[in-house]
Amino acid sequence: MELHSKRLCLQSIQNKHAEEVFDYRSDAKTNQYQSWIPKNIDDVYDFIRNTVSKSIDQIDTWYQFVIISREDQKVIGDIGIHFLDENKEQVELGCTLAKSYHGKGFANEALSEVIKFLFTDLNKHRITASVDPVNIKSIAMLERLGFRKEAHFIKSIFVDGEWIDDVIYAILKDEWINKIQND
Repeated sequence: MELHSKRLCLQSIQNKHAEEVFDYRSDAKTNQYQSWIPKNIDDVYDFIRNTVSKSIDQIDTWYQFVIISREDQKVIGDIGIHFLDENKEQVELGCTLAKSYHGKGFANEALSEVIKFLFTDLNKHRITASVDPVNIKSIAMLERLGFRKEAHFIKSIFVDGEWIDDVIYAILKDEWINKIQND
């Protein structure tokens, strides 16, 4: 499975991507807001084998795209899609980008393609994103994409021995259609 934008190619994650994924995902400082930081390359292979669904749109699974720069064919990030409900109407998105590609619009471009795919090709009704409220750059990006804040849960997630807050952003298909018509 592949999606394409002006500067990016999004492909289903495979073992051949493991080393590049490990390179940026293992950076604990850059990925401080992520729930998964691999300690070694075997963690990435295990993730691909045991966590990621082999087919898209399967209930209660994660599907993972890698984000590849079309200019140099490097894996620069990934997007996970969590297919949440048995009616196949809602999904959750998560995105990770290598530090050297931050602030250049790559995450926005990749997420825009995935959102378009989810609403047009898979006919989803609602897309959500869970974000640490301290991660203001990700929140700003979600808002630029048309997401709105729906909830702020206080100390609701236990990560690395401490309770942290969680903010939920969402966009409905109708809201997305209105946004692209007005842009």
